[in-house]
Amino acid sequence: MELTDTGIKDGGKVSFGNVDVVVLTKNSERVLEECLNSVYKNIPVNRLIIVDGFSTDSTLKIVEKFREKYGDVVLLMDDGSRGSARMKGIKEVKTEWFVFVDSDVVLCDKWFEKAKSVVADDVGGVWGIEIWEGIQNPVVLKLFLKTTWKIFNLRGGTHDLLVRREVLEDIRIPRNLHVFEDAFIKDWIEKKGFRLVVTYDPYCIHFRPPEVWTIERSVQILIENLRFCSLQKLPKFFAAYAFYTLYVLYRSLSQKLINKSYMSNRK
Repeated sequence: MELTDTGIKDGGKVSFGNVDVVVLTKNSERVLEECLNSVYKNIPVNRLIIVDGFSTDSTLKIVEKFREKYGDVVLLMDDGSRGSARMKGIKEVKTEWFVFVDSDVVLCDKWFEKAKSVVADDVGGVWGIEIWEGIQNPVVLKLFLKTTWKIFNLRGGTHDLLVRREVLEDIRIPRNLHVFEDAFIKDWIEKKGFRLVVTYDPYCIHFRPPEVWTIERSVQILIENLRFCSLQKLPKFFAAYAFYTLYVLYRSLSQKLINKSYMSNRK
């Protein structure tokens, strides 16, 4: 048995204890309960650290429900950007490894067991690929996974990210960084000399809000992301996010056809 900087190593595998989980929330009632249920089912939670942006819906009631059930919930409030909220969560972490989980995702079964299996001494983080809820066509899914993999390599992601805490101990995410704070984290880990591992399994299902399933909003997201990317990465970003926009169009048209067929059959 060999003690390393990643934990106790036995037979080439790193042994983990319980880990802190950081979740950012703001009016997140739509999927939050399902999200947190998947966290407690699939991660050995030391503490659940909620950083809330002063929600006005039932988010805090849901958080309180989990605090009463498990007793290990830490609630922090932050009225700034996602960058400042992530910083607040990182500073609260006590465990050697921790996990970022977005409030609108549901983790796959055995998420943590699968994520820790790819950890090595030079790994600073493990990201389980996100899959948008509702993708059923196998060809579309294959294209989506390839596109999402490319996007992570360009800008990172924190939907479900296992992170080595020591790598981020001295990080200072700009307070005004409301988008691309995940890119800042990715770049920081890599500048420290660690690798980020992307996996198809584990993964998470991303329940995107209804308002993003429009062409107008998809174009806005595309423009927003292109504004913050470097000129060097611009062509690759445009191609990747253009695919996302086309998928939204495909899904929108498919839903209209289904609704039209349903109405016709009722007549």
